[in-house]
Amino acid sequence: MVRPKTGTPRSAREGGPGYGATVSLQISMEATIATGLTSAEARRRLAEFGPNAIADQTPSPWRAFIAKFWGPLPWMLEAAVALQLARGAYFEAAAIGGLLLFNTTLGFIQEGRAGAALTALKKRLAPTALVRRDGDWVRISASELVPGDLIRLPLGALVPADATITSGSVMVDQSMLTGESVPADAYPGNQVHAGSLVRRGQAIAEVTATGSKTYFGRTAELVRVAHAASTEQAAIFGVTRNLAMVNGAIAILIVVYGYATALPTGDLIRLALTVLLATIPVALPATFTLSAAFAAQALARRGVLLTRLSAAHEAAAMDVLCADKTGTLTQNALEVIDVLAMPGFDRDRVLALAALASSEADQDPVDAAIREAARQTVPDTAERILRFIPFDPSTKTSEALVVDRKGNERRIIKGAFEAVSTVAEMPADARRMVDNLAGQGHRVIAVATGAPPSLRLAGLVALSDPPREESAGLIGDLRGMGVRTVMVTGDSAVTAAAIAGKVGIAGAVCPPERISDDLSADEFGIFARVVPEEKFRLVEALQGHGHVVGMCGDGVNDAPALRQAQIGIAVSSATDAAKAAAGMVMTEPGLAGVVFAVREGRIGFQRLLTYAFNMMVKKFEIVLFLAVGLALTGHAVLTPALMVLMLMTNDFLAMSLTTDRASPAPSPSKWRMPNITAAAVVLGVFKLGFSTAVLEIGKFQLGLGSQELQTLAFITLVFGAQAILYVVRERRHMWSSKPSNWVLASSAADVAIVSALALSGTLMAPLPWRLVGAVFLAVAVFALVLDQIKVPVTAAFKVE
Repeated sequence: MVRPKTGTPRSAREGGPGYGATVSLQISMEATIATGLTSAEARRRLAEFGPNAIADQTPSPWRAFIAKFWGPLPWMLEAAVALQLARGAYFEAAAIGGLLLFNTTLGFIQEGRAGAALTALKKRLAPTALVRRDGDWVRISASELVPGDLIRLPLGALVPADATITSGSVMVDQSMLTGESVPADAYPGNQVHAGSLVRRGQAIAEVTATGSKTYFGRTAELVRVAHAASTEQAAIFGVTRNLAMVNGAIAILIVVYGYATALPTGDLIRLALTVLLATIPVALPATFTLSAAFAAQALARRGVLLTRLSAAHEAAAMDVLCADKTGTLTQNALEVIDVLAMPGFDRDRVLALAALASSEADQDPVDAAIREAARQTVPDTAERILRFIPFDPSTKTSEALVVDRKGNERRIIKGAFEAVSTVAEMPADARRMVDNLAGQGHRVIAVATGAPPSLRLAGLVALSDPPREESAGLIGDLRGMGVRTVMVTGDSAVTAAAIAGKVGIAGAVCPPERISDDLSADEFGIFARVVPEEKFRLVEALQGHGHVVGMCGDGVNDAPALRQAQIGIAVSSATDAAKAAAGMVMTEPGLAGVVFAVREGRIGFQRLLTYAFNMMVKKFEIVLFLAVGLALTGHAVLTPALMVLMLMTNDFLAMSLTTDRASPAPSPSKWRMPNITAAAVVLGVFKLGFSTAVLEIGKFQLGLGSQELQTLAFITLVFGAQAILYVVRERRHMWSSKPSNWVLASSAADVAIVSALALSGTLMAPLPWRLVGAVFLAVAVFALVLDQIKVPVTAAFKVE
C-alpha cells in the first residue's frame, strides 16, 4: 500500500478532523459496488453534508468600499467636514470631502484582489465527475458529489473529492497539494485527494469527504481566514496615533486658552477646526499607495508582478524567508544524478537496461528521466523488446523481456531495491550503497538482468529533483541583506537536508510537532514533512515571534501560508491559487526577482520614511505655532480656509518624495515610530522657534494687521515646509545627494503658487514682494542651520 510519506496529511494518517475518515467508516457499508448510491440517498446526503464546493463569504464591493470610511484617519476628516458644514463653510467642506474620497478610493482599489485567492481555489475543483448512481455511470456536476458516491478516475482526470480506491490502481500527482516531488501510487485501500491529477492507470473510488471537509477544502478555508498584520497599515496607524496624542493634547490646551481669554464663539470654533485640520495626515495613505505603485512598475520591468501593492513595502521589512523546496528551490523535475554499475557492467549499459524497462507512454517521471539520460549517453541498443510489463504498484517493479541479435532472451527488472532484491542476486555491499545514495536525498532505482530465471543486480540509478542554479546565490544575497532563509517542504527530512546543503541553508531539521508559537527562526533551518496546516502555523509562529515573514511557494498546498505571510511570493510555475494568494508573482523562472524585490522595497521604504518624518515635523510645528501665535497676537494666526489650502498645496505636493533618489538599507527596514516621533518633535521645536521669530518681527517691528499676520504665518509655514523637506530627505547632510526632478518641480510649483496668492491677495490679505522674498531667503538660511542640527538628532534617535 502507499506509504504515508512526505506530504501525506497528518489528518489522513491519524483520522483527524476535517479529513472525513470517520464519515468513510460510517457510510462504507451503505454504498455498493454494483449499484452505487440511489438518487434518493444522494439527495439526502447532499442535504446533510452540503455541496462539494467552497462557501463564498466574500463581502460585496459596496460593503467593502463603505468600510473604508471607518477608521481613525477617516473619522478626523469626517469630523472636519461636519464642522465646516455646521458653520456654513461649504467650499471648505467640499474640499475636505474630496480629500477623504480620494484616500478612500485608492484604498479600495488597492484591496480589490483580496478575494482572488479563494476564487482561484474554487475553480480548481473538477466541474464534472463520472459517478455511479442507480446502477448506471452518469456524469454530474462535481458540486453534487456526496460521501459514499462511487466515482471513476481515468487517466488525466482531476480527482473531484477525497476518496478511497476500491478497485484498480492509479498514479496521482499530488505535488501541488502535498509538495511531494514524486507522484504517489494508489491502489485499493489508499486515499486520493481532491485536486490531485491522475498520471497513470484508472480506478474506481469511494468518496470519503467533499467540499470544505476535503484536504483541498481545508487548504481553501485556511486561505480564507489567513490574515497577516500589515507593516504598512501599522505604520499609518502609528503616525496617526502619535500625531493625535501629541497634537491632541496641544489642541485641547489651545481651545481652553481661547475660552479662558473670552475668544468669541465663532472664532473659537474656527480655531478648533484649524487645529483639527493641522493634525490630520491627509495625504499619508495616498502617499503609501503611490509609493507602492511606483515600486510595482519597477518590479514589473524585472518580471515581478504585485497582486497586492503593499507587498512592495512588506518586502522591505522581511527578515525571514520560508522557501518551499519542490518547484521553488528545486526544478520540480527528476533527473538521473548518479549511476553505480556492478562488476561486469558499466554506466552506459545500466542506463540502457533501465531504459528498456521504462515506459514511454505512461508519463511516469521516473521512466521519463531514465529514458532521457539513456538517450543522451547511450547509443541505440541491439535488443528488441518481446514483452513489457509497466510499473505495478503492488510489486513496485516494471519488467521487460528482450532478445538480442543472436536470439538470446534476457529479462530486465527495474524498481525499488527491496522488491528487486527478492528476485535477483545482490552483492554483499549493495544495501550500503543504497543507503549512501538515499542519505544524499536521492531516489534509488535498482536494475537487475539475466537469462530467465537467473537474475543479478546490474546497477543502481540515483534520481533527484536538482536545485535551481540560482538558488544558492539567492540565499547568499539574502543572507547578506539580513534575511534568513529556511526550507519548508512536504518531502522527507533526508531529502530536504540534502537539498538544503546544496543551496546553502544552514540549521537543524525541525520535526512537525515542534512547530509552536514560541518557535525561533534561528533554531531550525529545515522544516520537513510539513502539511499545509503546519506551513500555515509555522508562518503564524514566526510572526508571533516578531518576524516579518516571506513565503515562497508554487502549489495549492502553499496557498494558506502565502496568504498569511506578510509577503507571499509565487514562482512562475505556481498554480492560479498560489498566485492569487501571494502578494508577489514571479513571471520568470527562478527566484532572481526576490532579491530585487527586497532592494526595491527598501528603497521605497526610505522614501516613505522621509515623507513620514517630514510630515510629522511639520504637523508638530504647525499645532505648536497655532498655540504660540494665539498667545502672541490674541487671535488665530491661520484660518480653516488657509489650512485647507496648505493641505492641498503642501501635503500633496510633498508626495513627490515617492520619486526621490534613495539607497536601500543593508538590513530589514522597520518602522520605529517612537524614535521618528521623538526626532520630529526636536526638529519641530527648532522650526517653531524660527516661525515664531518671523511672526514677532511682523507684529512688533513691521506693525502688520491681523489679516496680514495670517498671510505672513501662512507663507512662513509653507516655505519652511519646503526647507524641512530638503533637510530630512537625507540622514546625512542635505547636499549629499541630488533630489529627483519631480521633487524639484513640486517645490517650485508650491513656492510659486503660494507666492502668487500672497502677492495678489487671493484668499488672503496681500503682502509686498520684498517681504515675501525676505521670508524665502530667511528660510533658505535657516535650512542650512537646521541641517547641521538634524545629523546628530537623527543619529541619536536612530532614524535610518
